[in-house]
Amino acid sequence: SGKTTLLNRILSEEHGQRIAVIENEYGEVGIDQGLVINADEEVFEMSNGCICCTVRGDLIRVLGNLMKRRDKFDYVLVETTGLADPLPVAMTINDLRDQLRLDSIITLVDAENFNEEILNSKIAKAQVIYGDILLLNKCDLVSEKRLSNIEKELNDIKTSPRIIRSVK
Repeated sequence: SGKTTLLNRILSEEHGQRIAVIENEYGEVGIDQGLVINADEEVFEMSNGCICCTVRGDLIRVLGNLMKRRDKFDYVLVETTGLADPLPVAMTINDLRDQLRLDSIITLVDAENFNEEILNSKIAKAQVIYGDILLLNKCDLVSEKRLSNIEKELNDIKTSPRIIRSVK
């Protein structure tokens, strides 16, 4: 859907923010390590599974360790696997609400590969329902009619979602 591309873009932009990244590397292409070094960002990789369900304790531990270094960053960005239910991650962050505030959950929707099978997935529906922002990506690869149909289907899952169309 473009999650890692988006993450690399955020890390390479000149926005003046220091971002700590917790990245799930489980079977996915990770952050460009050269880019991260050049961007002077801290990256915490968790390679032992989906951070939202099987390593909740690790997520709490990593966030706790980050809080000890609070002066080193302005924001924490958690990139989960595309198969993750965002609710447990949000609940974990809520457990640390005296130290952290959940700003938003961004769900990337791949316009090119969106289909009925994905639409019927429990996890995909959870990602749409809990997403504050639905980033409809790869809009340059499909027709306007297809984009409108996808947006209608997303509206059937979540009433009046905030959908932002994007390319790359």
